[in-house]
Amino acid sequence: QVHLVESGGGSVQSGGSLRLSCAASGDTYSVASMGWFRQTPGKEREGVATIDSYGDTGYADSVKGRFTISQDNAKNTLYLQMNSLKPEDSAMYYCAAGRVYSGASILPAYMYTSWGQGTRVTVSS
Repeated sequence: QVHLVESGGGSVQSGGSLRLSCAASGDTYSVASMGWFRQTPGKEREGVATIDSYGDTGYADSVKGRFTISQDNAKNTLYLQMNSLKPEDSAMYYCAAGRVYSGASILPAYMYTSWGQGTRVTVSS
């Protein structure tokens, strides 16, 4: 089992930046890919960005060019740098880990086996 803890959420104005972090512990050797998802009330969880253990990344069209996913394997930490934030980026952001290689694809949420508790991002206009 992999334990994930997100941090870094907060409130910013439109055009601002935030960096989310996700610290992983436990059976991290079994992780093939990690991802960031977001969810707003009444909507399904949406894949935002993924990265696998080969370093291949994938992004949702809505965040391409604005968000960057990265990982520090020595620290077992996943990051999401979010720039040029828009009000529509406001959501609860979740970190996820799975045993399937994602490549350049956004894997569906059900393919991830471990989830963090989420961190809230609010972007005001």
